[in-house]
Amino acid sequence: MGVTQHGRTHRLDLADPTLREWTCTVLHADAEQGIVLDRSAFYPGGGGQPPDHGVLLWQGVQTRIVGTRKGDDPYLIPAEGDPLPPVGTEVVGAVEDERRTRLMRTHSGLHVLCGVVFRDFGALVTGGNMEPGEARMDFNLPEVPPDFKARIEELVNAEVAADRSVATRVLPRTEALALPDIIRTQSNLIPADEQEVRIVDIVGLDVQADGGTHVASTAQIGKVQVVKVESKGRANRRVRVRLVD
Repeated sequence: MGVTQHGRTHRLDLADPTLREWTCTVLHADAEQGIVLDRSAFYPGGGGQPPDHGVLLWQGVQTRIVGTRKGDDPYLIPAEGDPLPPVGTEVVGAVEDERRTRLMRTHSGLHVLCGVVFRDFGALVTGGNMEPGEARMDFNLPEVPPDFKARIEELVNAEVAADRSVATRVLPRTEALALPDIIRTQSNLIPADEQEVRIVDIVGLDVQADGGTHVASTAQIGKVQVVKVESKGRANRRVRVRLVD
């Protein structure tokens, strides 16, 4: 996480998460392997955030993109039966805005949740997953008060309403790991060979290593509902949340 070059593809999604349309050139196209672009704003998935959907437009033709396969390059998966743009073709890429925006809001909402639980309960994350508008996060939290669910929802929404800035930066590995509490998971998930680390900072609340896309401020998340708190083992608590539009 952290570098904007993934194999042959320049990662526009990390440079500007608001970008939805751009021009690029096809470097590889195969019905089974997928399509590789020289520049791409498609988030390829990772860290619990699903990949983007969208389209490639070329010479009056449309190719729908329904996912990404990771490898040395991010391989965009075309919808079954859609035509493949030939290698060397200049195409216009477009990310499906509603899906990406809801995923950005959801992901930033999880960081607010993580920051609140770490600040007020000292608990680390043991797992998580998200879909557009809903998510779960697991915490190492052996004991919770009876009003935990209501308290968490109130605290999270207070931080959302505070309109805290969400900033990203890339630091050398040693500098990033020297930041206090930068790893919020029980195990360090940063690959050992990764020399740059991307940091997401919800200013005044939460700073952690992260490779996903986020909104610019917590107010853009919208209201968060804590749907359920479940016990998943002696010390593990699962918090399920969703966005309320």
